Amino acid sequence: MSKFNPIYPWQNALWHSLTQSRSKLHHAFLMYGRAGVGKYDFALNFSQSLLCPNKNETGHACQQCASCHWFSDESHPDFRLITPEQNDSADEDVSSAKKTKKKTQISVAQIRELSDFLSLSSHQSSGLRIVLIHPAEALNLAAANALLKMLEEPAPDVVFILIAHQLQRLLPTVLSRCQKIKMPIPDQTQALGWLNANGVSNAAQQLAYMEGSPIKVFNEQADFAHLTQIWGQLALGQKLDPQFVAPLVIAHSVEMGVIAIQKWIYDILAVKLSQQVRYHLQHANALQALAEKVNLGKLFDFQKKTNELRKLATHPLNHELQMESLLVDYTKLFRV
Repeated sequence: MSKFNPIYPWQNALWHSLTQSRSKLHHAFLMYGRAGVGKYDFALNFSQSLLCPNKNETGHACQQCASCHWFSDESHPDFRLITPEQNDSADEDVSSAKKTKKKTQISVAQIRELSDFLSLSSHQSSGLRIVLIHPAEALNLAAANALLKMLEEPAPDVVFILIAHQLQRLLPTVLSRCQKIKMPIPDQTQALGWLNANGVSNAAQQLAYMEGSPIKVFNEQADFAHLTQIWGQLALGQKLDPQFVAPLVIAHSVEMGVIAIQKWIYDILAVKLSQQVRYHLQHANALQALAEKVNLGKLFDFQKKTNELRKLATHPLNHELQMESLLVDYTKLFRV
């Protein structure tokens, strides 16, 4: 929590709207929208602001009081952050084979543990307590039902904030108990302006690859250097060396490598059918050359294989051999 970002320029109007209506504070908010637009940072700022007794005229937390220091130190007694459980923390320097697997669900035990928190009184004169759940679609069915009971009979002075990327994965009864807030999406001008202001080079190209998410672009700068190497190899088409390229593609993660291939294949198909490039603006010429040689029937079969490998990305397989086999098929897509 101590390193969360300020609200983003495209969120200013929403921030003003929410912070000017504190007298009508709902007991549960659902902040939803596409991934990578700043929902989590906004929710953290909003949580800290609700807890701060000395917020400024724009509604932002003062960053100076005891409440703000507790929040920054991740020790605020009136705030609970609920995220998917994880086994013993994995060391980034440990080989991937030894890393523990990150859990993807929020359990019913995590929600039930909130009972004691909800029964306590606030540690501050403001009286508010905040529960932030991220992402809400990670709630398993039992956890969602346990949360529903809390939302149906809300404890006094408790505010629930749920963050969701996919509303359709939430129980309709949970949705009905929340004030839904659609999080704004930056237009290209706003996104590029923010990225340029934060020193990101080739911002337009990276923004296209990340499907319009400036925050993903900013957070994954280190990955782009690696992706550039992958794209350079894929541009070789039938001349690509699968044995050499397979370790490169999965060096960061199997899923990242497969997604890179999927997006590359998408653009070859897009150029073939409509002369449009969606993800790799800087490689338009290479994609055009590949599109002229590609066999569409083989391309569609190859897409299915990439989808299958992505589903197996977290399985304990020999991923290097799997990727090498996939890349062999890739070289066969093109006429010599």
